[in-house]
Amino acid sequence: MFAEIFVKHIQNKGVTPYRIAKETGISQGLMGHYKLGEKTPTADNLVKIADYLDVSIDYLLGRTENPKINK
Repeated sequence: MFAEIFVKHIQNKGVTPYRIAKETGISQGLMGHYKLGEKTPTADNLVKIADYLDVSIDYLLGRTENPKINK
């Protein structure tokens, strides 16, 4: 679920995983795994990604369709 939402959201924003990696300090390798759905981010990395994309963690995890709402 995370990978699908993550990829869709970054495509809509016109951001690359490489850019997110550079600006959050998350490795490019992990970003590749996240994008392909091979791994799910740790809680710390999930917070960094959500903050960078200005969305809620619940949105990234598919718990809500509204990017600004936490359940």
